[in-house]
Amino acid sequence: MGPRLDFARDGADWPNRAASRFVRAGGVEWHVQVMGSGPVLLLLHGTGAATHSWRGLMPLLARDFTVVAPDLPGHGFSSRPANAGMSLPGMAQSIAALLAALAVSMPVAGMIGHSAGAAIGLRLVLDGLVTPRQMVSLNGALLPLPLLPEAVFGPMARLLASFPATSKLFAWQAGSDRALARLIGSTGSQLDAEGIALYGRLTRNAAHVDGVLAMMAQWGLRELAADLPRLGVALTLVAGSQDRTVPPGEAHRVRRLVPGAELVLLQGLGHLAHEEAPARVAGIISRVCGA
Repeated sequence: MGPRLDFARDGADWPNRAASRFVRAGGVEWHVQVMGSGPVLLLLHGTGAATHSWRGLMPLLARDFTVVAPDLPGHGFSSRPANAGMSLPGMAQSIAALLAALAVSMPVAGMIGHSAGAAIGLRLVLDGLVTPRQMVSLNGALLPLPLLPEAVFGPMARLLASFPATSKLFAWQAGSDRALARLIGSTGSQLDAEGIALYGRLTRNAAHVDGVLAMMAQWGLRELAADLPRLGVALTLVAGSQDRTVPPGEAHRVRRLVPGAELVLLQGLGHLAHEEAPARVAGIISRVCGA
């Protein structure tokens, strides 16, 4: 594994850089962005992303809320803890420690998670670590993959993560413009040149790729899926109609598990809907979180 991204060098033009700070909590040196004033919204990005994923959305939400957005452990400019800290419960515990270090006032008005970030947010709620008034899942990856059982997925990811050269190989392959364009297009989303370049900066860094592989190796959603029916906060499921990573049918499955859950379908948008149309997504969040 190579060196982590350097904020002075690699983050010199990072989106919303003025809102960035570094905080040590829960065994992680966090890169976190805090912006705006008012009730607190916690934004949790998905696997392989970082705070850049919220570059268009954060300033819109900051008009009415205090928005807190960290790089997940091992992602972007945040350090990677031991393997246990890369699991779903481990990340939830670490984020709770971060909120305590930031002295975030409770209750949190809303917790917004994209893809795997939605699973982390729900784990925080189900484990009693945070009690938001509203949970928003943006194309949330909340249920075990139907075509790739976790009994296979977990060991395969752990095997890949165990080889020191794997992260460098992935970074080299995913860092090519052609491979990156294919990867983003496979999600059903279309990003502008800035978005593609920012993902390229991440995928060319072996330490970031190592964090992604470590997260995949420790991931498991069976317990979360079993716990969903006892969720005690309001849940809004936002799904892109063109999402090819977490198809909209998954949101329908989750709605059947969680009594009272609301489903909002975003026509014409893919897995990265909040990056494609931040104003549309901000409107939904502001509505359900009570701006």
